[in-house]
Amino acid sequence: MEMNKIVTQQAPIDSGFDGASTATDVLKGIDLSGKVAIVTGGYAGIGLETTRVLSKAGATVIVPARDIAKATRALKGIERVQIAALDLADPASIDAFADSFLASGQPLHIIVNNAGIMANPFTLDKRGYESQFATNHLGHFQLVVKLWPALRRANGARVVALSSWGHRFSQVIFDDLHFKHREYDRWKAYGQSKTANVLFAVELDRRGQKEGIRAFAVHPGSIVDTDLKRHMSAEELQKAGVFDEDGKPILDPARQLKTIEQGAATSVWCAVSPQLNGIGGVYCENSDISPIATEDKTEGSNDLSKRVASKAFGVFPYAIDPVAAERLWELSEQLTGVSL
Repeated sequence: MEMNKIVTQQAPIDSGFDGASTATDVLKGIDLSGKVAIVTGGYAGIGLETTRVLSKAGATVIVPARDIAKATRALKGIERVQIAALDLADPASIDAFADSFLASGQPLHIIVNNAGIMANPFTLDKRGYESQFATNHLGHFQLVVKLWPALRRANGARVVALSSWGHRFSQVIFDDLHFKHREYDRWKAYGQSKTANVLFAVELDRRGQKEGIRAFAVHPGSIVDTDLKRHMSAEELQKAGVFDEDGKPILDPARQLKTIEQGAATSVWCAVSPQLNGIGGVYCENSDISPIATEDKTEGSNDLSKRVASKAFGVFPYAIDPVAAERLWELSEQLTGVSL
């Protein structure tokens, strides 16, 4: 029955937006005065744009940062922004940030889990966990669970988990999360972490909706002008179809090759849009709810040049499976040592 409910909600609602819509577009007419938001990675790329537009709409935005100096430079001149130390790969750092925020007594209306890493060489975090899964999923899991009292205090909160169309590279391999018994593949590791982001939103929404906490997963599009590409060579980027022969980004929002302003739109839409009132636990792209994918229009590769132009690429059924979502939640509690 739970799966039927999710499938019913996992369908486009004709929001009126598309891949070319910007974060400013989706925020028109929305006043966030008095609202408090946290945006991880909110000082670079689409995270910075997310911070900027939420602030412009009146919200107070807390930006957790691993590099305080870089964050301070990037956020200079943006009103109502607070910077605090946080390293998603360090459990003690997550606890310290969350404890400090809870001590302030503030409600938390919005948290955008924007920070992440992609396709890096095999590394382990301090706990011995594979770094992409640990940073992209477990770090944010621990952060959100620790901040639960503040989300409840908001009397209506939204959690936005940045996933990716790359979730189709891999399901969550529960029997070998950390590549101890299989050869490491940086794209499969990335895909596993992005599937985990979607499943996290599914189960978080199920657990939180009675307390007014709703959750969404987002594919922002492919935005090449960010730090996320740091582990890809110029040759790889050109082969993938996101840079031309002169090294300039190829922009085509119909294929979800977007600007930073367009890339931040779906996160912001999920965080604030009244169109999503009463909805949650869904995967979104192009500022709308995605359809369920019945075929892989990306041909199963990370070659973006193979993409078929369409409004949405969709979400694979395994990423919104409520049984897998509950299993991942329980396993994440064990791996992080935190629970509601």
